[in-house]
Amino acid sequence: MTTSHPFFSTGGAPGEPLAMAHRGFSRDGLENSMAAFGAAVELGFRHLETDVHTTADGVLLLFHDDTLDRVTDGRGRIEDLSAAMVARARIGGAEPIPLLEDLVTAYPEVRLNLDVKDWNSVATLAAAIERYGLHDRVLVASFSDRRRRAVLKQLSRPAAGSAGIVSNALFVLLGPVLPAPLMRLVAGRALRGVHALQVPVRYGAVTVVTPGLVRRAHQYGLHVHVWTINEPAEMHRLLDLGVDGLVTDRADLLKKVLQERGAWRD
Repeated sequence: MTTSHPFFSTGGAPGEPLAMAHRGFSRDGLENSMAAFGAAVELGFRHLETDVHTTADGVLLLFHDDTLDRVTDGRGRIEDLSAAMVARARIGGAEPIPLLEDLVTAYPEVRLNLDVKDWNSVATLAAAIERYGLHDRVLVASFSDRRRRAVLKQLSRPAAGSAGIVSNALFVLLGPVLPAPLMRLVAGRALRGVHALQVPVRYGAVTVVTPGLVRRAHQYGLHVHVWTINEPAEMHRLLDLGVDGLVTDRADLLKKVLQERGAWRD
């Protein structure tokens, strides 16, 4: 566990909350497109959340789903398709699916929260981080702790990482009940190489984000990022709890909330 990494810098005063545009910003359903990423950057966002998948011939894409079916005019599983086949698909019938290299070269100052969606993307993402020197610009995330660790293990120098679902569950469920020395031991092992807990407000019947969770995370030098928050009142409530960042589909509304709080830097 560690307390700082260049990824978390907002360009403002220390401790200012981190604002992340979830799959970019599009009111028209063009998620994870260059148009959506460009719209978020135009608003002034320095951090973008996105997802990576890899084609059958080893090309790294920015796309959330396993298949093209939901958000594009194409069909099929990405891992079974060539990059040329995927390139013919259009998000919302309009936008091509971008490559990671498209985004990192178009916006060299932007930082990327990268959710590793499949095992095929472990080696391709690690290679891209090395090729473009992205170690300070990315946070490697995954629901799978093993997948996230596998990416980070292949890097020549550290990149930021966030906890997977098992590590998050251990911290959320055991933190309030284990004696502090035992919790330090558990956390030290489960959260090695982790800089952030990225969590929903609730998971089923369990309220995840509480004052106690935020306090314990900060005691261990961990950032708390909450997803996916789209209502201004909830944004204010969570920021009042002391969370370190919010992930949102409504980048326009989060910007206004942070401006109201004096915590926005263009």
